[in-house]
Amino acid sequence: MKAIQDLFSTDYGIMSFIVIAVTIIGLGGAYVVLKAKMAESAKNAGE
Repeated sequence: MKAIQDLFSTDYGIMSFIVIAVTIIGLGGAYVVLKAKMAESAKNAGE
């Protein structure tokens, strides 16, 4: 419980939360782009 309190109430906790959020968003974006590129490559290989 102390860790959650530190995460949202201290300056280093908030920065850690921001880094975690940006990392998750970046991984989601990379997944979407790579999924589209793989689908495009599979379509081109089938032709």
